[in-house]
Amino acid sequence: MVPAIFLDKDGTLIKDIPYNVDPRRIQFMPGTKEGLQLLHVAGYKFVIITNQPGVAAGYFSEKALYVVEIFMRQQMSEFGVPLAGFFYCPHLPGGMPDYDMECSCRKPKPGLILKAIRELGIDVMRSWFIGDILNDIEAGRRAGCKTILIDNGNETEWILSSYRLPHYTVKNFLEAVRIITRRVIV
Repeated sequence: MVPAIFLDKDGTLIKDIPYNVDPRRIQFMPGTKEGLQLLHVAGYKFVIITNQPGVAAGYFSEKALYVVEIFMRQQMSEFGVPLAGFFYCPHLPGGMPDYDMECSCRKPKPGLILKAIRELGIDVMRSWFIGDILNDIEAGRRAGCKTILIDNGNETEWILSSYRLPHYTVKNFLEAVRIITRRVIV
């Protein structure tokens, strides 16, 4: 079993453009290329865990989201970094209207992380979740990961509980990498 870096997509790995499924508008956040390369050398797999309610809201299709996944896989491959998994929740906040119940995959629930752990043979005790909001942190903690919050202004509610307290808080992706690898990055 290998360790993984679970990554939130929008606002953590790439710039947050709401409901964007146009690869021409996807831009990786500063420092992510270099940081991913360092983490890859350190032996981590990469898994994207993302809420995509635009599917249920009818803003875009799962096919359009698949195009985003392929684009991100290609971009990361060009960095020399394979993407082991891309897991998304297509549901709206509050549940699945067809079933009148909440889903188990939407962050802050850990369902997608647990699925990735099973499918990809991940050692959760040596894994990390990096995200930009406390729902990411809660999902990671509930799954058993260490967590890092990138405090870039995207968290606006700051509703805290024991599950929503990150192990570390940083200002950018490279600071998160420094914590994980225990390396000084200039």
